[in-house]
Amino acid sequence: MGEFVRVEVDEATRVGTIRLDRPPVNALNPQVQDELREAAPAVGNDVNVGAVVIWGGPKVFAAGADIKEMRGRSFAEISARAGDLQAAFTALARIPKVVVAAVNGYALGGGCELALTADLRFAASDAQLGQPEILLGIIPGAGGTQRLPRLIGPSRAKSLIYSGRFCKADEALAIGLVDEVHPPEEVYAKAAEAAAGYAKGAGLALRAAKQAIDGGLDAGIDAGLLLERHAFQSLFATEDAAEGMSSFVERGPGKANFKSR
Repeated sequence: MGEFVRVEVDEATRVGTIRLDRPPVNALNPQVQDELREAAPAVGNDVNVGAVVIWGGPKVFAAGADIKEMRGRSFAEISARAGDLQAAFTALARIPKVVVAAVNGYALGGGCELALTADLRFAASDAQLGQPEILLGIIPGAGGTQRLPRLIGPSRAKSLIYSGRFCKADEALAIGLVDEVHPPEEVYAKAAEAAAGYAKGAGLALRAAKQAIDGGLDAGIDAGLLLERHAFQSLFATEDAAEGMSSFVERGPGKANFKSR
């Protein structure tokens, strides 16, 4: 349905797949975000879709935002887009059907936040997840500070967000960040198989269960997301953010010389 995001429906199993395809690493630029936001109601409203899989392909789920595009953006420019970034993932999180993320390769930054919008996460044995935004002098801006603590607890979420480190599949399974780990070549098939099982279930009851669970957990998420958005966009007015992104583009991650200003 889009240049980088398409929806594929298996009529036999009633599984709809939201497939990211922006080589080489499915970087989540504004166009991808917009296409994800459009894909959510497409599967949510399709009576032929009983459950959903989000997949980035066999090599990488999504390696986060496009840092080259974000680099140099002003506070005003980021402020204009930060709400759209959250809106895309909120739309995915509110799909009224069971959603399974099939994670191959990296799910970092916005990629990890994308996986967090799903009800369940199946990861490849060599997958790595994380929120490395702190290494850029910023914080997660697409729900990471809100959905990650709700999933794995505040302390574990803080450990990942404060350090920016990558979490390997075995650790992710142990802390509840992912629900199942499979060989890389089997991840999508396992996720689609699980989704097909839910697609055969009582759709209205599953929708009600999801709304009740998420509604109870997220009673305060809108306020939390607002706080996150303001903090995220304000950091683009700092020298640290400029240094973090320049360092990433020029020398790779984790080599910035921050001065806390």
